Amino acid sequence: MEIPKRGYLMTNTEKFLKEAFAGESQANRKYSAFAKKADKEGLTQAAKLFRAAAAAEEVHAANHLRALKAIKSTKENMQAAISGEDEEWEKMYPGMIETAKAEGNRAAEISFDYANQVEKIHSRLYKSLLGGLDASVKQETFPYYVCPVCGNTVEHEAPGVCPICNTIGSLFIRVD
Repeated sequence: MEIPKRGYLMTNTEKFLKEAFAGESQANRKYSAFAKKADKEGLTQAAKLFRAAAAAEEVHAANHLRALKAIKSTKENMQAAISGEDEEWEKMYPGMIETAKAEGNRAAEISFDYANQVEKIHSRLYKSLLGGLDASVKQETFPYYVCPVCGNTVEHEAPGVCPICNTIGSLFIRVD
């Protein structure tokens, strides 16, 4: 999301839109995870309701983002994505990893570490693609593959084994 320029005072409505966007986005992901759990438990109708609510929360989040005028050109969006990814891996996650380690919360430490490693990869992927963004030039298209355990994101084809978490490459999710 675009960061306001220095000296710019955000209105209360803008603050509320950002807060609502964050809340709706979190609800979307939470309900999607709840749906997977309900599916595993064989509770089909509950899973369907969680997926429906997740879809509605996604609509709400997108509406808030549009109201914030936070969706720009693809080049500007990619620059914002790079900035966000770099902020996470350079500043946010290192402190979280250290705190989780100090508090002995191994699950959190692993979760933060996986995310930290992958945010660096996302930044690199965005930067690589940003340099070739030009609508007049035909771009190579290829799928991405995402590790279902750590989120590692790779181009073209899944690795034999994830270099971050050792998950078998055949489990990677293809994204076209």
